[in-house]
Amino acid sequence: MRIVTRALPAFRTRPAARRRVVLLAEDEALLAGLLGDLLAAEGFEVVLAADGLEALERAGRRHVDVLLTDLDMPRLGGRELIRRLRAGRPALPVVVMTGRLPSEDGDALIGGPGSPAEPFALLAKPFAPERLIEAVRRVLAGQACLAAVG
Repeated sequence: MRIVTRALPAFRTRPAARRRVVLLAEDEALLAGLLGDLLAAEGFEVVLAADGLEALERAGRRHVDVLLTDLDMPRLGGRELIRRLRAGRPALPVVVMTGRLPSEDGDALIGGPGSPAEPFALLAKPFAPERLIEAVRRVLAGQACLAAVG
């Protein structure tokens, strides 16, 4: 018996699209886990950080496509985290989620009037999961959303 082998034709495949990386800075562990699972289910790669300092460390080790942050966190809050990350990447997309809306307007939160620091979205807790996904996608598309949505 003679066995004949043939090489299979090479199929051209598209390279897999790079998953967008979300840096999630949230000090409430349960909420961080839920949000991380939600984002992962939508196809995002999620990097969790328990506070602003941990988020800075993680952002220094790898590229992130969008920052999703709480404002009130121990060690380093969201405002300072945004300021430090945008010092090196002024156009870093940011979604802020907070239970207490800041007294300042959106311009002050992202760096002042005329700041090139956009895109930006502000979510008031509690918010519907689809609002979070919508906000992340919008800022990744370069669309600013200064209004608080919930």
